Amino acid sequence: MISVCMAAYNGEKYIAEQLASILEQLGEQDELIISDDGSSDKTLSIIDGFHDPRIHVFHHNQGCYTKNFENALTHAKGDYIFLSDQDDVWLPDKVRTTISAFESTGADFLVSAATLVDENKQVIMESSFIGGRTKTGFWYNLAATSYIGACMAFKKKVLERVLPIPGKDKYIAHDYWIACICEKYYKTALIEHPLILYRRHGGNASPAFGKSKLSLRERIYKRFYTMYFILGRRKPR
Repeated sequence: MISVCMAAYNGEKYIAEQLASILEQLGEQDELIISDDGSSDKTLSIIDGFHDPRIHVFHHNQGCYTKNFENALTHAKGDYIFLSDQDDVWLPDKVRTTISAFESTGADFLVSAATLVDENKQVIMESSFIGGRTKTGFWYNLAATSYIGACMAFKKKVLERVLPIPGKDKYIAHDYWIACICEKYYKTALIEHPLILYRRHGGNASPAFGKSKLSLRERIYKRFYTMYFILGRRKPR
């Protein structure tokens, strides 16, 4: 069983296309869990318009995208969990390729490449792995991960250490936390070719592929802050 976990907030412009690209790849027993953080536009009515029993919506209303993702993850029942943003597009072979990679690598956590596009799906960068910045390894990703949350998939057992996501989202974003936990305690692997169109536009909640807003002092503190909580997860819940 597959659980796709999506965080939504005022996503009416793009969410229908993303939902369609996901649902066509899921089986009858799979689920798409959407945590909505108090959308005031047509997001919820667009979701309802799909009339798909595999979609499960949970309400959050805390104004924090990390905690919004956490809310979705707490409801996941699948053996394999995929993260999803509301404004991207899954390429047609994403699910098939990812499940095959789990089986062939024995990994617990996978990160694929993405093709970066603008709001009109015009290509900005063919692959997020260009330049060799994306690598596995705990210390490398603790220092400066380039993993994209929307490209992550992992086995359910990972949630034993991931949840709850600790502290303040300013220092521990959901994708950074998941990456560090998985690199420390689980087997990780990369899928070298892009499996999503990763849409970058003015309304993105995530700062991926953008300059950090934290000062140097805050960035250093972030690493120690994260390490403190990671060491506290030596044993699964």
